[in-house]
Amino acid sequence: MTQTKTVVHVMRHGEVHNPEQILYGRLPDYHLSDRGRVQAQAVADWLAHRDITHVVASPLERAQETAAPIAARHGLSINTDDELIESENVFQGERVSPGDGALRNPRNWWHLRNPRTPSWGEPYAEIAARMMRALHRARADAAGHEGVCVSHQLPVETLRRAMTDKALHHFPTRRMCNLASVTSFYFHDDVCVGWGYAELAGK
Repeated sequence: MTQTKTVVHVMRHGEVHNPEQILYGRLPDYHLSDRGRVQAQAVADWLAHRDITHVVASPLERAQETAAPIAARHGLSINTDDELIESENVFQGERVSPGDGALRNPRNWWHLRNPRTPSWGEPYAEIAARMMRALHRARADAAGHEGVCVSHQLPVETLRRAMTDKALHHFPTRRMCNLASVTSFYFHDDVCVGWGYAELAGK
């Protein structure tokens, strides 16, 4: 019996213009920087000769802007899937880099009590579930061809961990999901038979 072979490329958006260095999360009006646009175009160029028939992105501007050159290169419109959105985080809108901002305030330390959940934001299990639903929708829409999903760092990292039976909790510094990186999942019918990771726009 012939199997339907499909590839879904799950991409993290490119660099964002964020001079305030805040955790922008789901806040509106955060767009790609000049470097981010170059990164998005580099991935579009790499995918130019692939059999892309479906492009879908998170509703946030930076994901839509990253998807735009890929969709344009293949003469496609960008679909939007709300389940590809960035994860929720109680520190949204604040500075959270080490040594400054919200993490210096003892009143916020309660949010850090359980990194395995995590206690500061959307549970990893919920992120994994919605990202897997989005992945399989894209697989169905691109059946027999290749699709592209554009999402965000934590959702993409969590999806890869879920798809490869790894623990969902992790140290943020150990994520395999740099800017504009692509994590590709290979399917025979609806079964994932392999995956790969590429940094096509450089680090």
